[in-house]
Amino acid sequence: MALTDVDPRQVAAVVTHLEMRTKPKPAPLPPSTLRLVRWKAPSVEKYRGLFRRVGEPWLWFSRLVQPDAVVEAVIHDPAVEIYAVCDPQGIEIGILELDFRALPDCELSFFGLVPELAGQGHGRWLMGQAKILAWRKGVERFWVHTCTLDHPSALGFYIKSGFVPFGRAVETFDDPRAFGVLPRDAAPHVPLLA
Repeated sequence: MALTDVDPRQVAAVVTHLEMRTKPKPAPLPPSTLRLVRWKAPSVEKYRGLFRRVGEPWLWFSRLVQPDAVVEAVIHDPAVEIYAVCDPQGIEIGILELDFRALPDCELSFFGLVPELAGQGHGRWLMGQAKILAWRKGVERFWVHTCTLDHPSALGFYIKSGFVPFGRAVETFDDPRAFGVLPRDAAPHVPLLA
């Protein structure tokens, strides 16, 4: 077994790619007090605020470091659908982002809830919503990738949801906490070495 050293200013993750090639049979949505609200052309600031709330514990940073114009081009593209998950008081506590720009594929770009909601069944509800919205005319494959920095049960959740793993890669990147993109105490399960 060979080990590869990683620069202490970087983080390494094993990424698993998963896909669903057949539209699932209709099934009732699990109950939830949450609701989905479609965001059409949100401001970059509003989008990044929700992205950060949901993704900071898992070191999501890609949309935080991209130039505003790049983020805006993606989130305002008519082939990208962004939904905020809202609690009964209307507070935004999750995100669902579907990317139809490479039809016949639909990518589940971002999917998550704030950590306080883990283990309450809301993820199953949100995945049910994602499948309903993704599988439309012209879609032949629904795919996603997850990594070892995500919630420990993310990979198993995607497999239970009907996705099948088809590839794996190792990704290394500059630790966003070391460069001030995320707070130093974000993602405490990933040691900050720099």
